[in-house]
Amino acid sequence: MSSPKRIIAVVDDDSRLLESLENLLESAGYAVRTFSSPKALLAAGLSDLDCLITDIGMPEMDGFQLRDAIGRTCPHLPVFLVTGRHEIADRPGNAAAATVLFRKPIDGRLLLAAVEKAFTGLNWEG
Repeated sequence: MSSPKRIIAVVDDDSRLLESLENLLESAGYAVRTFSSPKALLAAGLSDLDCLITDIGMPEMDGFQLRDAIGRTCPHLPVFLVTGRHEIADRPGNAAAATVLFRKPIDGRLLLAAVEKAFTGLNWEG
């Protein structure tokens, strides 16, 4: 009997990146739910998610705001932030311990390794 697949939510307003990450994560055996905005994710609910990957630069609510909103209800949910803007990536802030930042273009091998480490409870860095 196999264990249920881990569910990873991916939030990005770039449909090409959503599709690319969905393909990468599904090929590694994860169940993936994609959302084109943070509000769509929040409306769908968080109860069954095991991990979140979100873009930082989105209209209405950015990835930092989404991470903080989710952290209030799901503080142990691993969160991976993604950005193509290096000045945002270098911005200091009160990043949660469960947050790792990836710069675009994303190295799929590094992302998969970080996700797996988050699920196995090991210390990990992005």
